[in-house]
Amino acid sequence: MNNVVGRFAPSPSGRMHLGNVFAALLSWLSVRSQGGELILRIEDLDPDRCKGAYIETLKEDLRWLGLTWDREQTPQSRRSAAYAEAFARLESRGLVYPCYCSRTELHAASAPHAADGQVIYAGTCRNLSPGQRAAKTKPPAWRLAVPDQVWAVEDGLQGHYEENLARNCGDFIIRRADGVYAYQLAVVVDDAAGGVTEVVRGMDLLSSTPRQLYLYHLLGLTPPRFTHVPLLLSPDGRRLSKRDRDLDLGVLRQSRKPEDILGLLAHWAGLLPAPEAISAQELIPMFDWALVPREAVTVGGNG
Repeated sequence: MNNVVGRFAPSPSGRMHLGNVFAALLSWLSVRSQGGELILRIEDLDPDRCKGAYIETLKEDLRWLGLTWDREQTPQSRRSAAYAEAFARLESRGLVYPCYCSRTELHAASAPHAADGQVIYAGTCRNLSPGQRAAKTKPPAWRLAVPDQVWAVEDGLQGHYEENLARNCGDFIIRRADGVYAYQLAVVVDDAAGGVTEVVRGMDLLSSTPRQLYLYHLLGLTPPRFTHVPLLLSPDGRRLSKRDRDLDLGVLRQSRKPEDILGLLAHWAGLLPAPEAISAQELIPMFDWALVPREAVTVGGNG
């Protein structure tokens, strides 16, 4: 029996765009070409951005494209107890601490920044005394203390990637001040609970991987294999987002068949020499990671 388990984990914060579908297609093809199992997980951690109305639309769009799944995992909005248990394990070992820094303080001009523009946390609140903490009035976020140590991943497409967590990242948030558990913790807990053995996702999440590997280590969990696929860029060099309405499925479905969209994506993925109408099933025997580009792909305004 094949024990490959992959997943597609979209966020219901808007209609899927071609960049989302590109990652979904490659994740689907990787699993199907290995005869494995695919999980659908709705990542609706953020109540301000994620809307229930988008969930059924998202599922219907995937079915329309032929990107079916074998089982669904409980949405993240209903998994707080599992995240709380993992958080408590880390807290019991003295690995987490409350952080009272404001956004303004975090983005101060003197703060160091990583290559992706993210602030490298300076550890401001790590060593506050009990008295100093008691004097604070605002609810804290909770950070995981990280070691001065390199964590590396051998990515299926991007190759070797590593970060020294202390120098390149800093202590990172695993629970927000409003009580919402952070993506880094939730995704590790969920992938382990689902038995996920491979994660295929966008290049923008590669820098998250060392943090997640550290959490897998601390929680005694086995990490999956990671493959980070190229992002789709608009002609002006911006990463496609849900603001790019001309490239979301709500617009594209009005004038395109699913086979047209899949053929275009397969061409961008290096699986077809030119765009042509093709079904998801027909792409399975053509799939080969060796054909997929590592670098970002620039796409036209209408595909």
